[in-house]
Amino acid sequence: MNKTLMSTTIFETHLKHLPLIARGKVRDIYHVDDRHLLIITTDRLSAFDVILPDPIPEKGAVLTALSNFWFNKLEHIIPNHFGVLTFNDLDLSPMDKESLASRSVVVKKLRPLPIEAIVRGYLIGSGWKDYQKTGQVCGIDLPENLQIASQLPQAIFTPSTKAGVSDHDENIDFSTMESLLGEALAQQVRDVSLQLYTEAAEFALKKGIIIADTKFEFGLDDNDQLVLIDELLSPDSSRFWPASSYQAGISPPSFDKQFIRDYLETLAWDKTSPAPNLPQKILDKSAEKYQEAATLLLGK
Repeated sequence: MNKTLMSTTIFETHLKHLPLIARGKVRDIYHVDDRHLLIITTDRLSAFDVILPDPIPEKGAVLTALSNFWFNKLEHIIPNHFGVLTFNDLDLSPMDKESLASRSVVVKKLRPLPIEAIVRGYLIGSGWKDYQKTGQVCGIDLPENLQIASQLPQAIFTPSTKAGVSDHDENIDFSTMESLLGEALAQQVRDVSLQLYTEAAEFALKKGIIIADTKFEFGLDDNDQLVLIDELLSPDSSRFWPASSYQAGISPPSFDKQFIRDYLETLAWDKTSPAPNLPQKILDKSAEKYQEAATLLLGK
């Protein structure tokens, strides 16, 4: 499907001179050469693990700008997937270069780890559901009588499996992660993830945004060095809350796609494909929320 609501909205890409490797929920990935990939962040949106039929205007450009900002800001903690080759080095048509430049990155080919590294600073989402049932999140004991959206005494690391496009991620405990990665690598991923989250959350709070939780992805290079990959601390990979209206005990308003999920919950939809179309006012409101987050964090 090649769908365009407006000139700045891209649902799907079709490059003539680069082979398509994968089309994920949001990203189209192309082969550049033996050492590089082209990642294009489209305006697609998924909810309940289903790709919605309508794109969010400029979403891909906003996500790319935010991720690039965080990759640069946090590169002192861990190497990231950027190499020396850039988007401008690619042999693409002038039209493709103009329409895709703001949403594209050229990255090194790496071996992705089979887990998602999730860090939670607040009790919400699946973590809140687990806590209500067991008093734990991913096997981690938490204090009694916490409320929804409570800030945790300290951030916790709660990994999950990495699902396919139409599958669901599953939370796992740390010992399961150790069995998948090995003890030393699992500990490194945990420690780096907590450090990344802590520094980013402190910065974002000064800008008026609470990062309630986030997902990191990692790969290994040819020397088995751990590298930060994919996207980073965006409204799609994180829960961003406005600090000005936060209070524990209620589910806070959000800069991410929770706004879309809340709307879909009002429909008679069984959360399987195909997903329903979204009204233009919902699309526009969602676009505004993504842009607001970027403006707060980037200052433009």
